[in-house]
Amino acid sequence: MGIVNAGQLVVYDDIDPELKKCVEDVVLNADEQAGERLVDIAAKFSGTGEQKDNKKDLEWRTWAVEKRLEHALVKGITKYIDEDTQEAFDKLGRPILVIEGPLMSGMNIVGDLFGAGKMFLPQVVKSARVMKKSVAYLDPFLEAEKQDCTPTSQGKILMATVKGDVHDIGKNIVGVVLSCNNYEIIDLGVMVPAETILETAKKENVDIIGLSGLITPSLDEMVSVAKEMTRQGFELPLMIGGATTSKAHTAVKIEPEYDKGVFYVQDASKSVGIVSAILSTTLKPQLLADTKVDYEIVRQRRANKGKSKLISLEKARANKPKLSFNTIVRPKKLGVHVFKDYDLAEIFKFIDWMPFFRTWELAGKFPDILTDKVVGESASQLFTDAKQMFKKVIDEKLLTANAVIGIFPANSVNEDIELYDENNKVLIILNHLRQQLDKKGNTPNFCLSDFTRPNSLAHRTTWLRSDLVLLPLPLALTSNH
Repeated sequence: MGIVNAGQLVVYDDIDPELKKCVEDVVLNADEQAGERLVDIAAKFSGTGEQKDNKKDLEWRTWAVEKRLEHALVKGITKYIDEDTQEAFDKLGRPILVIEGPLMSGMNIVGDLFGAGKMFLPQVVKSARVMKKSVAYLDPFLEAEKQDCTPTSQGKILMATVKGDVHDIGKNIVGVVLSCNNYEIIDLGVMVPAETILETAKKENVDIIGLSGLITPSLDEMVSVAKEMTRQGFELPLMIGGATTSKAHTAVKIEPEYDKGVFYVQDASKSVGIVSAILSTTLKPQLLADTKVDYEIVRQRRANKGKSKLISLEKARANKPKLSFNTIVRPKKLGVHVFKDYDLAEIFKFIDWMPFFRTWELAGKFPDILTDKVVGESASQLFTDAKQMFKKVIDEKLLTANAVIGIFPANSVNEDIELYDENNKVLIILNHLRQQLDKKGNTPNFCLSDFTRPNSLAHRTTWLRSDLVLLPLPLALTSNH
């Protein structure tokens, strides 16, 4: 067995079939000659073993239009997407059939590859761009079809990306799919607080509320919406969807807070079937019962995994790190310091690029990652784009960096840190938590206060710096203090 760097893996399906078969035979110990076969073909392959696309090879352009669209989505190719989308529309006759057919099929393949660890985030983002471009091309046809459709609605659905989240591509696709199936969609957009969602649901007399989110904090916001629905006595079904959501989170965190029906929608292709069942007087009772049983199984499975063992606070304190405070350097200037319109070019020098690349799931040390055999090309392009973005920010003065820092004498008392003024009086007490996992003495149970001199040590003082950095817009790069 071995630990691999997932950021340096190629797409599994892109490995040459001959090489892949030989490697699998060796890993699975298929037969005694497996190793010999791998050695024999080794000279034919170098680097990653990934099939090299011949840029002149456009064989895929001869495929059926449905397969071309799937290929473009998986590979992130936008060059031919408009003409292929038009051809698919001409062939299938309705824009919704293009979306529910080859486009959704391609995105399902992308989802499967990503879930299996065979695609990485930069590739998924490219696929999403292709999908967005194709749907945008179809939008005029969708609008025209709506004008020609009868006004009869099968139900009214309110959809919103929850507060704190600005991602809406998936929600928009679901909205398009449902609207083309004669459901009336009220889309509140992104960053929508719970009170707006629920007030609109009452005002518009909707049949279903749908919540979407991509980032992790959105999960907590969805739980808050569910709690508020219970508090206000709602009885509407609640649909949950988005890249960061899951059946497990829905079952463990959301459904217990709202018992009138919470349904996890894995992707847009399943939305019509679920909505149809929810709004059916004959199908809804069975769907609700089956969903509750399914969620209970998930909760039981999670509960059986057991919880981490905790130790008492006294034992955790006894296992705190043993640090020395014999040499403490006094800062040149204490108190509060204000920096206005700080030089962004100076800040740029101190950016830690490793979190930036990890965000894109490109693992490796900077700057070595730029020349890595596997991810070097993607990392270099990302780095170039980031530098160009930062240069634009500096040249056009898009951001102004202001900061306030305070440097104060400080001592610790167990998990608390006391800050003092110039007269050695306590200004404020900062409370912290200590790790209480049972580490069996192998590693300390840390607390932030451990790095400040305990007040029990006479005549020695440490110094604590408190920072407040103000930017009028969020900066997309991570910097060190």
